[in-house]
Amino acid sequence: MRKLFLLILFCFSASLWSQDYFPTNLGVKITDSNPVAFTEAIIHVNANETIENATLVIQKGKILAIGKSVEIPENAIVFNLNGKHIYPSFIDLYSNFGMQDIKRVSSGAQYEANRKGYYWNDHIRPEQHAVDYFNFDEKSAKNLREAGFGMVNTHLQDGVIRGTSMLVALTEDESNTNKTIVNNKTAQYLGFSRSKQTRQSYPSSIMGMTALLRQTYNDANWYAKGNMSEKDLALEALLEQRNLPQIIHAGDYLNVLRADNVGDLFNIQYTIVGGGDEYKRINEIKATNARLILPVNFPDAYDVEDPFMANYVSLEEMKHWQHAPRNLQHLAEAGIEFAITSAELKSPKALHKKIQIAIEKGLDEKIALRALTEVPAQILGMENQVGSLKNGMAANFIITSGNVFDKESNIYENWIQGKRNIIKDDDLPKIEGDYTLNFQNKKIEINIKNKSGKYSLEAKKDSLKLGAKIAFEKNWLNFMLTESDSASTKMNRFSAYVPDASTEIKGKVILFNGDETSFIASKKETEKNEKTDNLDKTEKDKASENKTENDTYVSEITFPNIAFGKTSPKPNPERILIKNTTIITGEDVGTLKNADVLLRDGKIYKIGRSLSDKKAKIIDGTDKFLTAGIIDEHSHIAASSVNEGGHNSSAEVTMEDVVNPDDISIYRALAGGVTTTQLLHGSANPIGGRSAILKMKWGASPKDMIYEDSPKFIKFALGENVKQSNWGSRTRFPQTRMGVEQVFIDYFSRAKAYGELKASGKPYRFDDEMETLLEILNGERFISCHSYVQSEINMLMKVADQFGFTVNTFTHILEGYKVADKMKAHGAGGSTFSDWWAYKYEVNDAIPYNAALMHNEGVVTAINSDDGEMIRRLNQEAAKSMKYGRMNADDAWKMVTLNPAKLLHIDHRVGSVKEGKEADLVLWTHNPLSIYAKAEKTLIGGVIYFDLEEDKKQRKALKEERAKLIAELLKAKNSGMKTQAVVKKKERELHCNSMDSFLDGEFTETQHHH
Repeated sequence: MRKLFLLILFCFSASLWSQDYFPTNLGVKITDSNPVAFTEAIIHVNANETIENATLVIQKGKILAIGKSVEIPENAIVFNLNGKHIYPSFIDLYSNFGMQDIKRVSSGAQYEANRKGYYWNDHIRPEQHAVDYFNFDEKSAKNLREAGFGMVNTHLQDGVIRGTSMLVALTEDESNTNKTIVNNKTAQYLGFSRSKQTRQSYPSSIMGMTALLRQTYNDANWYAKGNMSEKDLALEALLEQRNLPQIIHAGDYLNVLRADNVGDLFNIQYTIVGGGDEYKRINEIKATNARLILPVNFPDAYDVEDPFMANYVSLEEMKHWQHAPRNLQHLAEAGIEFAITSAELKSPKALHKKIQIAIEKGLDEKIALRALTEVPAQILGMENQVGSLKNGMAANFIITSGNVFDKESNIYENWIQGKRNIIKDDDLPKIEGDYTLNFQNKKIEINIKNKSGKYSLEAKKDSLKLGAKIAFEKNWLNFMLTESDSASTKMNRFSAYVPDASTEIKGKVILFNGDETSFIASKKETEKNEKTDNLDKTEKDKASENKTENDTYVSEITFPNIAFGKTSPKPNPERILIKNTTIITGEDVGTLKNADVLLRDGKIYKIGRSLSDKKAKIIDGTDKFLTAGIIDEHSHIAASSVNEGGHNSSAEVTMEDVVNPDDISIYRALAGGVTTTQLLHGSANPIGGRSAILKMKWGASPKDMIYEDSPKFIKFALGENVKQSNWGSRTRFPQTRMGVEQVFIDYFSRAKAYGELKASGKPYRFDDEMETLLEILNGERFISCHSYVQSEINMLMKVADQFGFTVNTFTHILEGYKVADKMKAHGAGGSTFSDWWAYKYEVNDAIPYNAALMHNEGVVTAINSDDGEMIRRLNQEAAKSMKYGRMNADDAWKMVTLNPAKLLHIDHRVGSVKEGKEADLVLWTHNPLSIYAKAEKTLIGGVIYFDLEEDKKQRKALKEERAKLIAELLKAKNSGMKTQAVVKKKERELHCNSMDSFLDGEFTETQHHH
């Protein structure tokens, strides 16, 4: 009877979004569409509106009526819910549900697109439409329905621009498959990932992807004006879809900021899929004005029971474990709107546990419900159709036993487009256990088991095991027992209504001969603890997974949220008076003894003796040395990525896109007295990317670290790296040093022609790469060139002379001593190592006297690090020039202060101690050219960013913080929560030759020689 009832119900409650026009060849077509009413329910219309003892009426897949006084149609089928809850079904906005599995093409370099009639880059695929790759997946749909989802917005997660998504109802209609497709074009999706469908090498880095996005939008605007002679189906699709919601996958908070920066350039407000670490920069995230789509894949606690392995869990990892479940609450408090996705969870079923954890950590249940219903609908612009329960809207709702986010609450049914999907039967009494069954003076021992909602039955009469089958649904217990012997088989059918847990079950038996009688099953007493001992291993695991533990200690969020993080991302400059110190000015006045320096508003206000200021903080500089902050002309710290090696020219990319303020190397550099660095692109190609000149403001955002009105620089490179001598596979032009020269000549010739067209006033295609090279030709952008061998150094100066510009700096320049006179005549500076030589073939002729010889020839010479370790002791690297070349102390010190400032064109701001310059200063315990010198205080803009005494206090505090967090991790494990093993990780250091490779879809780092 029940099966027949469900069949009838299926027929009349089938969703009809439009008139059903599909033919049927499988039988008689049923078109019954009676209304269905749900009475005596607690209906959650939306997150903020609840109606108790209410009625919901649906018909033809839509909500017909809702409220307390609803007239139920005469022909309606009525369900009395007896106080159960009705919620809108959930919507997942970031899904690949039903998408075809895209197999990755074979690996190997490819530099041109392999499609005709489309954009020049195969990773730009806006013409992809999810509907063309869709195949309903009932297994996945069932998992999503059981988690409460009624619809998913799915797309092909492949490429930088991925094409359109579709909204899918998670219930398949065998009579009309189109009913699963609610909207076949809902949004345009993007992401920072390469396409599996191409081997095209560019882009190979996050900065290449941001640059590619910018150029694609510029090209689309150019195409829209009818300026392109050829047809481009990708750009046409991009333009057609520009009015759809634009959703981009970022994956972490830094990429959220990067995505928003691209969107701002083109007046596009992205909805951004985050990574769950947005709490690290709440203010910056809020300033994007973006709505977010957030995963809830909070990390499991680390297993730190072994004290030795506990040492390999960083403070950052432990703090993230604590704050990731609080991420949603931090965002909600800041007024940032977000949707929740089940993406990145092993199963959608884990969603409820994760949200319960977030609620326990402070997330408001109403905000959680909005994030799963109303907000996704609003992002798609479909809030009048789905996401809440109102007249005329889709009949998408779940029926639950109680509050949908309570641990003990169950989802019974999930109605999607008016179609019923049973998830779990109503709460049934516990009948598990051992019984003695009595009927017709017979005694049979039976045992009923329940494993994850599936019942099983074992029966014995005397020592004979009987055949047994059982079903328990809607409080009705039905089972069959079969006795067999050589003569016959006797099957008896038992049926009983079990309203509640009882020691006795009474019912009817239909005997094998058709007679009817009664039975009693009496439950045996057991010493087992039903709450624990009756749980099998799987159920124990589930009980463990549902456990949560209240924190005794919660770590403070710092900037960055790692060791030595600061409590404020933007500390204000102090008024500071440094008294009675020795000042190495770096200016013509030389060294001043027993002098004072007064700092105001981030500047050096006054230098003299016996200075006073009642409002100033006094720092005693007696027996100490005050200098300008060290400037590293060539660095790769504070970067998420270094090389875009997909092309032989990447002038369109910029290191400003990949500044990483969470790099601990920033703090270590401050401890070595470094206040400014030039973050350079690597040496993967002859024409690299644009630089970022940074202040080492530990705790600041990426934007606040970049110099205001920063001079424009770009990285060029010569030698082994650019011609791929050490790459393993050599496929990209150039392959020889002669070819490197031709790359420069070709690109500058093109840039010159581009400039002439631009100056003519005629329409022209904006090309970010050509714009950058044109800036070089116009003297607006400066070159720092990776170099070693004199022949190549001469070559680039000749190319520069041919096109009328000057090479600003040759960096590394280990054969600079051979061509120092030519560098002087050309106007180039040199930034070199103090004593690196013979570490690869092209530096066989390097000598430690190089810096002194270039300096003596009149070349502005600096010492750089190109290394996250060496940057911490550049003061000592400068001192080596006194040993190699007998350079005087003042000139040696200028090699890491004033000279690099001159090379970076910021010497009017920093690089020496002079009134009016920015207060980027270091107070040393000894003469900074001594191996005994330590940076006692490092200031940037009048703010103390490193303090030796404070560092000692922090180290003690960090030990205490680690101990408290380890105690929390141990407590989590001991309470039965799931844990993850500790994995020893190698700290990643970036160099000129570090490569971000996405050829196999995952990030890997490969190293090539300097």
